[in-house]
Amino acid sequence: MKLLVRVIEARSLPAMDQNGSSDPYVRLKLGHQRFKTKVVKKCLDPSWCEEFSFKVEDLKEELVVSVYDEDKFFSDDFVGSVKIPVSSVFDTVDKSLGTSWYPLQPKKKSKIKDCGEILLTICFSQNNPQSDMQSQVESGTMSPARSSTASTMSSPLRSEELTAPTKEEKSNKEKLSGLISQIFNRNNELLPPSGNTKITELQEVPETDESEVSEDKTDDQSSSSSNFEELLKKLEEKDEGSEMPANLPGGVVLDQMYAVPPSDLNSFIFSSESNYLKQLADVQGSTDLQVGPWKFDPETGNLKRTLTYVKAPSRLIKALKAIEDQTYLKADGKCFSVLASVNTPDAPYASNYRVEIVTSISPGPELPSGEECSHLVVSWRMNFLHNTMMKGMIEGGARQGIKESFEQVGGLLSEKFKVVDVKDVGSEKEQALASLQVEKQSDWKLAVQYFANFTVISTILMGLYVVVHIFLAMPSTIQGLEFGGLDLPDSIGEVVVCGVLVLQGERVMHLISRFMQARVHKVSGDHGVKATGDGWLLTVALVEGTNLPTVDLSCLSDPYVVFTCNGKTRTSSIKFQKADPRWNEIFEFDAMDDPPSTLDVEVFDFDGPFDEAVSLGHTQINFVRSNISDLSDVWVPLQGQLAQACQSKLHLRIFLNNTRGSNIIKEYLTKMEKEVGKKIKVRSPQTNSAFQKLFKLPPEEFLINDFTCHLKRKMPLQGRLFLSARIIGFHGDLFGHKTNFYFLWEDIEDVQVVPATLSSMGSPVVVITLHPGRGLDAKHGAKTQDADGRLKFHFQSFVSFNVAHRTIMALWRARSLSPEQKAEIAEEESDDKNQQMLEDESSSIKSDDESENRSLQSEESGSFLGLEDVSMSVVYSSVLSAPSSFVMELFSGSELERRAMERARCVNYSTSPWECEKTDVYQRQTYYKFDISVSRYGGEVTSSQQKSRLADRNGWLVEEVTTLHGVPLGDYFTLHTKYQIEDQGSRSTGCKVVVYFGIAWLKSTKHKKKITKNIHANLQERMTIMFSTIEKEFVSGKKQIQT
Repeated sequence: MKLLVRVIEARSLPAMDQNGSSDPYVRLKLGHQRFKTKVVKKCLDPSWCEEFSFKVEDLKEELVVSVYDEDKFFSDDFVGSVKIPVSSVFDTVDKSLGTSWYPLQPKKKSKIKDCGEILLTICFSQNNPQSDMQSQVESGTMSPARSSTASTMSSPLRSEELTAPTKEEKSNKEKLSGLISQIFNRNNELLPPSGNTKITELQEVPETDESEVSEDKTDDQSSSSSNFEELLKKLEEKDEGSEMPANLPGGVVLDQMYAVPPSDLNSFIFSSESNYLKQLADVQGSTDLQVGPWKFDPETGNLKRTLTYVKAPSRLIKALKAIEDQTYLKADGKCFSVLASVNTPDAPYASNYRVEIVTSISPGPELPSGEECSHLVVSWRMNFLHNTMMKGMIEGGARQGIKESFEQVGGLLSEKFKVVDVKDVGSEKEQALASLQVEKQSDWKLAVQYFANFTVISTILMGLYVVVHIFLAMPSTIQGLEFGGLDLPDSIGEVVVCGVLVLQGERVMHLISRFMQARVHKVSGDHGVKATGDGWLLTVALVEGTNLPTVDLSCLSDPYVVFTCNGKTRTSSIKFQKADPRWNEIFEFDAMDDPPSTLDVEVFDFDGPFDEAVSLGHTQINFVRSNISDLSDVWVPLQGQLAQACQSKLHLRIFLNNTRGSNIIKEYLTKMEKEVGKKIKVRSPQTNSAFQKLFKLPPEEFLINDFTCHLKRKMPLQGRLFLSARIIGFHGDLFGHKTNFYFLWEDIEDVQVVPATLSSMGSPVVVITLHPGRGLDAKHGAKTQDADGRLKFHFQSFVSFNVAHRTIMALWRARSLSPEQKAEIAEEESDDKNQQMLEDESSSIKSDDESENRSLQSEESGSFLGLEDVSMSVVYSSVLSAPSSFVMELFSGSELERRAMERARCVNYSTSPWECEKTDVYQRQTYYKFDISVSRYGGEVTSSQQKSRLADRNGWLVEEVTTLHGVPLGDYFTLHTKYQIEDQGSRSTGCKVVVYFGIAWLKSTKHKKKITKNIHANLQERMTIMFSTIEKEFVSGKKQIQT
């Protein structure tokens, strides 16, 4: 019997990629038989229309249909699956389930619950499958290509089944007789089913001699080996200029350069003809090495092969069989990248993880001898398919094993190729700067160029004229007020001439003085001054400028450039009388402990040693918003009225390097710990990556801490405040409205604390004021803006206000204050800091139970997960005798609402008035404390509520987002509640109330189940008390009216 499965289409698939789409395909499995469909690119409602046939040997088996999202670089993502027992198809009358939509089921612990649906046609075919397929082709329901594939079972995933001999093979006579009987009975529709199964099996598997199979295999291997270069060329033709894959987050285990072209190094490592794998197996002690041929995957178009070997035993683990799948991610003739996914099926917990290794080969810098150089980088990661308690131990053991393995790889490659020392070869930065040669010009040429103007020439001519006149003129007689040695002008004309000569001489002397000072300035510029120290090294190459404005009558300027970064300045030389100057000068800033945020660039016109320099234009390079690689050669437009009018630009080459690697992050956090007075742990690469994607930051940015808080604008907005070394950012997602912004620490002018008030829900407020004109991209998050353009941001309702305030102040001081300002502020707050330390010490010696929960509240191991769609479940449902208009009094801010909340043991309940957010949508804030009977920690609650009318129904929908303060792990989650209040109808005065709740986890913790269970029980009890109070009030009021 054969089971025919037609995969038609799917709908409403979830988006698995960051671009909001997916690349879905379908895998089908029945027993050991496997098939898969083509991949549909960037589609959430894909259509396949492909048919497959399975040989059914056991009716107890299940057909598993799984949908996956193709990932170009790493493991494919699981979307959902459906399981259909074969017996359910067989038990139907017509042996068919027809064409039906099947809902896709997610994994057990998946956050995505709605995985979409898939349309399948499933039926049995007991007649000749060839005729069935042919009829389907003729009717147009199946393509000829797919029909031939399905009828002959020639899928690559099942090729080994076709060629392998079976135990139930009949003799040649029986096979021949069976074939003849089928030929004569091909068109017989009433052929009895008995005894027909074996004949069908013979039709499925054609006769193949074992020697032919082995010969075909060897031919395939030899052809693949000899055609490795041809396969690479085909792969190069398909390359679309994509970038090299980034290094995996597990770390780099091999980073070395070799004196060999990249193509030759790639062939040595990955060619089937190379002896590299055998030599490496001998070095590492591996045995039973089997290397599969390189083949193109028809679905993905990538070049793949499979290796199997037995790894040598270690002290802790016995010898294990390893299966390594290698896939080319990129090959363009110069750059190569290969992903290896290693599986050790016999190892403990092997089904839970895969080891993924990316080997990248790229061209290195040119050697002094002119030879080519290759840069080899190997990175790795652990891809955990399922959660396991042994995750840390598995990852640690794998890290040590991979490190040792690639030390041996590096040793083997160093024997084959010459290792290139980085010190002997200039880096990309050095190569880019080596082409810059400072233009040498003699002082005489500069003087001629500078003094060749009308003022100087006319003054010289007038001076010569006067000197000649003195020699030719006779001495005049003494008259008037003259006396010996004093000769005064005798007429108005002589007075004018003397005045002109004096003015011209003064101007020439000013020019001479200016030239001499500029010459000194030119010689003493900062070009060529080498940087010192370790840390963040900033190198700026000033190449040239174009269309620089002028403020002189000569229509030319004497420009020079001043660079400022982290309070340090570098100044270029002066270029005389140039509108398009060319400097070719290099400036290096001493190593900085803090990563720089901005580089300020300003162009001045030199106007003498005692005159104030005139700014010709300015600009700012923002390292947070820019990619460092894009700054290696960039034209920067200048700002300012003069510069914008002339469209002035500077040609710069900027390089920012970190010489300490990851140690600089740990050192920076250690320095911040002393300021904050609290331990700060290094965040994981996954957390930092999520933080960078959230605010679109460069990869060198790292997260220091994050806090749950409210942003106070017209209405408080709940979200999270993120602090890094260079920015302070806020992200909020309330009722589907996302608020996302950040600004630099250098933009902050002042940080103040406003004491707690009723409007701030009893919480102190941190008010951050920016410098005038700064942070305009974050203007939508500011509460106010003063007349001078200063933006003010209000943050309140922190779970731990003291820790948040100390962290903000420490990072702000480190980035934007001068040493004098730091000392002054430290003096003012020393007493408060000591008092806080005493309070912290006294609170740390409370009861063991409280200290345990407090440690849970302050644990830093959880990683930020971000705000996603919350899964809601019903926590309360009831039909009340009161109408919806009366039940909505519970959300009106009235005395009835306050009384109901107090009965639900919510103390000090207060609300803000409802404010119209948009048409028929209103928002407000609530604040209350838990009674000691609810929580022994007390705790405060702030929430945002939004109400709107139900569409096409008479009722209301109230949504609420709640934050808990002062309870263990309160900053790890937010509580989402939805009240649906709907009238029953015209015949009834009552209404139906359904309350949903869900928890949005902001950080991961092992206490999720316990917290969810506790909140569910507490919320269910509170809802019962609240709505029973409302119903009793309505009934009692109704009786009073009747009496």
